[in-house]
Amino acid sequence: MKRSVCILLSMLTLLSALAACGGQNVPGSTGAAATPSATGAGQGGDSGYPMRFDNYGRTLTVTQRPKRVLTLGPNCTELFVALGLGDLVVGRSLVNHSRGPLEAYADAVNAIPVLNHTSATREAILSSGADFIYALDWEISDAGCNIQEAEQYGMAVYVNSATTLEEQYQEILDLGAIFGVEQAAQQFVDDQRARIQAVQDAVAGQQPLDVLVYDSGSSGVFTCSGSNFESLLIGLAGGRNLFDDLTGQQWVTVSYEEVLARNPDVILIHDYDAPSLEEKIAEIQSNPTLSQLACVQEGRFATITLESVLPGNRMAYAVEQMAAAFYPQLFAA
Repeated sequence: MKRSVCILLSMLTLLSALAACGGQNVPGSTGAAATPSATGAGQGGDSGYPMRFDNYGRTLTVTQRPKRVLTLGPNCTELFVALGLGDLVVGRSLVNHSRGPLEAYADAVNAIPVLNHTSATREAILSSGADFIYALDWEISDAGCNIQEAEQYGMAVYVNSATTLEEQYQEILDLGAIFGVEQAAQQFVDDQRARIQAVQDAVAGQQPLDVLVYDSGSSGVFTCSGSNFESLLIGLAGGRNLFDDLTGQQWVTVSYEEVLARNPDVILIHDYDAPSLEEKIAEIQSNPTLSQLACVQEGRFATITLESVLPGNRMAYAVEQMAAAFYPQLFAA
């Protein structure tokens, strides 16, 4: 439908517009985009613009190289730095969901101003003067500033919403195209692929461990479902999400009794600001039901920082960290 409309409009306008639209690919699934080469004719002297991408169920049009960027989510911020684009970022959010950037990116990330320590507020976003936003899907929503409102203020919004490796790789390649760093983006993707493949080769033949993701607990265990990106990473590391059969919502609360019945081999605990990692382990060990688990009694805990299991730049890092915790005998230094 979109391609037909583009061609029809082109017949009614200039011949140059026909050339611009005719190169577009049919959009892929939500979160994927037209390939970086599928761009329109240049505008305002910028070669390759406008660019059109299928993102978050709508077409995103970028008319020029952005100059002032908001990265709403620690994973989004670190990815920009990894691509060499940190100097364009004028504000970042969700610092409370981070245990700090990876060492290689620490100086650049810490030099970026904090827009909001927690979730970005509507007022902070709209008054930022940004012309581009790269945001976690739950950071740009009706609860705060939504996509439509940001666009009314002249901000192009690319939503970080990948559910597969290929979708996240495409997001990285799209950012490479938008900001003119295609080679850096491709090299980054190639490195991620190679490192993840190396882990998969190492754990091949191992019986997958049943992994309970413990984000927090109160009336039950707040954990990730089978449709969560983290569930995919666990699988690549040689594990199996204990609740991979639950789909629909990315995060679910399950009863302590159900966890006991499924009897995980290891508990993967999210490490972020509060409660602390030590407090979460104490919660688990003192819980009348969870304390009956053999993995709790034997101290089979693994940890991962929350930003490491979000789609972004840490896919290979997360898989490597999990695999080393699940199968220490295979990854001993």
